[in-house]
Amino acid sequence: MMNQQAALSVSQVTCEYREHLLGADQFVPRFGWKLISKRRGIKQQAYQLVVSDAADFSLSLWDTGRVESDQSLHIEYAGPTLQSRTRYYYRVQVWDQEDNCSDWSSIGWWETAFLHSDEWQADWIMPMQRSTVKQSGEWPDSPPVTLLRKTVQLKGNIVSARVYATAAGLYDLHLNGERVGEELLAPGWTSYHHRHQYQTYDVTRYLHAGGNGIGIRVADGWYSGRISWEKGFRSAYGAYRAALLELHVQYADGSEEVVLTDETWKTSEGPIRYTSIYDGEIYDARLEDAGWSKYEYDDSAWENAFPIDLPYNPLIAQENWPVKVTETIRPVSVLHTPRGETVLDMGQNMVGRIRINMNLDAGTKITLYHAEVLDREGNFYTGNLRSAKQLVEYTARGKGEDNYAPAFTFMGFRYVRILGLEELADSVLIKGFTGEVMHSDMVQTGQFACSDERVNRLQQNIVWGQRGNFVDIPTDCPQRDERLGWTGDAQVFIRTAAFNYQVAPFFAKWLRDLAADQREDGSVPFTIPSILKWNQDTSAAWGDAAVICPWTQYQCYGDIRLLSEQYDSMKAWVNYIRGEGEYEYLWNTGHHFGDWLALDAKENSYVGATPLDLIATSFYAYSVDLVRNAAVVLGRTEDVKEFSDLLYQVRRAYQNEFVTPAGRLAAPMQTAHVLALMFGLVEGDTKRRTASELNRMVVQNDYHLTTGFVGTPYLCFVLSENGYHETAVKLLLQDSYPSWLYSIAQGATTIWEHWDGIKSDGTFWSDDMNSYNHYAYGAIGDWMYRYLAGLDMEDTDIAYKKIRINPRFAAGQLNYASAKLDSSYGIIESSWQEDQGHRTVRIQIPVNTEAKIILEGANLAQLMESGLSVEEVEGIFEIISTSEGVELRAGSGEYEFSYKYS
Repeated sequence: MMNQQAALSVSQVTCEYREHLLGADQFVPRFGWKLISKRRGIKQQAYQLVVSDAADFSLSLWDTGRVESDQSLHIEYAGPTLQSRTRYYYRVQVWDQEDNCSDWSSIGWWETAFLHSDEWQADWIMPMQRSTVKQSGEWPDSPPVTLLRKTVQLKGNIVSARVYATAAGLYDLHLNGERVGEELLAPGWTSYHHRHQYQTYDVTRYLHAGGNGIGIRVADGWYSGRISWEKGFRSAYGAYRAALLELHVQYADGSEEVVLTDETWKTSEGPIRYTSIYDGEIYDARLEDAGWSKYEYDDSAWENAFPIDLPYNPLIAQENWPVKVTETIRPVSVLHTPRGETVLDMGQNMVGRIRINMNLDAGTKITLYHAEVLDREGNFYTGNLRSAKQLVEYTARGKGEDNYAPAFTFMGFRYVRILGLEELADSVLIKGFTGEVMHSDMVQTGQFACSDERVNRLQQNIVWGQRGNFVDIPTDCPQRDERLGWTGDAQVFIRTAAFNYQVAPFFAKWLRDLAADQREDGSVPFTIPSILKWNQDTSAAWGDAAVICPWTQYQCYGDIRLLSEQYDSMKAWVNYIRGEGEYEYLWNTGHHFGDWLALDAKENSYVGATPLDLIATSFYAYSVDLVRNAAVVLGRTEDVKEFSDLLYQVRRAYQNEFVTPAGRLAAPMQTAHVLALMFGLVEGDTKRRTASELNRMVVQNDYHLTTGFVGTPYLCFVLSENGYHETAVKLLLQDSYPSWLYSIAQGATTIWEHWDGIKSDGTFWSDDMNSYNHYAYGAIGDWMYRYLAGLDMEDTDIAYKKIRINPRFAAGQLNYASAKLDSSYGIIESSWQEDQGHRTVRIQIPVNTEAKIILEGANLAQLMESGLSVEEVEGIFEIISTSEGVELRAGSGEYEFSYKYS
């Protein structure tokens, strides 16, 4: 028996990143777990994983036996063929390097849905198309939300019941008068013609013996509603909404009853008279009938639905985290603007919806307008929404309390203008409205903080920007008539995203859509899913998401399966570039966004001054490098040689084209120098000169940047990495325009699209493109975690199996920084504090990993860990003194180092 000190336990067992996974369609699911021990230096020596279709494990479906391996991520199921609509249970035990055995873990489970598309029996059904309801003003035409219902008689002794459902459009599910589940905006947005998600619901508790009612509400959503700013553009995937549902009920006697969507379902219209992703929702509560999904409801006046010929083969089980309400926010105040508007201030630029909860007279009409900012006079401002209305019209029922929030849309806002209740006291308004924050329900994994509260606010803004824009896809903005999955924004932010939240399923889903929408020639649309009419071109740094994102997923989560899935897409993108240029090794043709929104742009231009062919060729080299790396990982020997040769040629062509014989970069822009350094395009003296010149440009510009979307994410990285960390820190802490902290000084609570979205005199950048929730410049968070706090992984490893802790101290500009990451192995922490020439560095390393720790300015003779000389400390197995400090290698555990520095 182990002593308590040696105790080893298994925590967070997962199947495909989830402890409990309902409705999976993987034939070969993968398992993982984390380990906990109070001892230092603990590693897994072996594991035993057992899968059973019995909760008590009375029978083992698959038992690995003891496997001598330290692997605890992505262990593939290798048992008998899985069956559809079946729940499986799993548990694991492990042995450490001293052969101590843990107890069995808690029991995880996953449940399959349909493993084959031909198992679907139901019909897609749709309502008779009525004439659309014309609204006042210029509302686009769209029918009211569809109601579909069916009744069924069930026997007693129900053991379990599942609904498998989706829609061509958006839908929610109701049983016996109750809304089922917390998911919103289902089935999510995918490239519907290629990949169309369905959801699985455990509805056992909603059903009973006797008569039961089933209801579905269906709206246009992304499928057939208005999408993009292109005038009149709607029905991107189909003209008509439809629903598909199967209810499977299992009885104690082993029998099963199945209810399917077919022509026997009835259809009508409900109180949602209009709904749109961009424009909001119109709701007439006087038309509510709470019993519409109950068995006893009289539907004699309803019409029959009818089948529609839509395919089953694109149907896939839910992949991404579902969109949910993850937080509620109360208004902080009521404002009365100079124009006399009554405005709620939520105190935070958020994405989601407002819930009304108050007693109102029948027929009272409330209109809610949503906006991100006020103008400089303090009036409500909606100019940057362009054609998106972002409003809610609600007509009260007048029978008790009205409780309503929009069902099939979302808004980006901090301020809510209210019409129709101006006579109510401010206190009543504050009590009667609640903000509900909506986004994909990712698990938060990262935390960053430091001694400068402005930077802490910046980190909060980055997180809020991610939450607001990760609404099933990585959108570029959540408020105007866009909200599209721009590839460039996603690739620059993905590494920061993976610090803040667990985004593996989120990006896996999106990348599969990218591969599905990639064109035959290998080019990648600007936005994924691809729906824009003008989206027939491609661009460097945008299309490169096809390579950068799967590689980053592999780095952060060790997901070799996704890398393998995306490999053909990655190759296709590089081969597209190779065939595009006038010269094979330069990309000097085609349309490009360049260094988008860079401050060195010409007047009235969005494109920065850095030459387009320099940017394109830089990313060409970077993508070739990453594809070569992927080929190494996947064992594609011939590809490794081909892409190694290609990389050499592209780098040489870059140097011949953009570097003078004297070693000067020909383009005198910050972004040009950043890309050359970041992508390894210059070496030796040329590299040193390029870094020095970049530093000079920043310093002579009084520590201000001029970079746009392409250069900004890497700017602080290359400064820190090339000996100019002090400049990088000063750049971060700059609070005058242009800088990250300028928007903080202006009261921003999310990341802005433009460095000067609100100018110092209170005026705005152009209405045409001025989002106040646009995460791209939030990519600085990556540097804050990895360099400022020092939490990183070794370049040669993945998923934080080999950790690198290397705090880059801030030369007196900060005296504290801390980062935590709940990685695939467990919690990693790197935090440091300086006080009067003394440093304290606190580190946490998870079980089954090790870390290289670099303590700059430390002297081995004076370096202490928890009051002991480091040479006496358990868990540290290598100590090296260097000219810069001390390097250590340590196993798992918590450490506190202290030393004086010079």
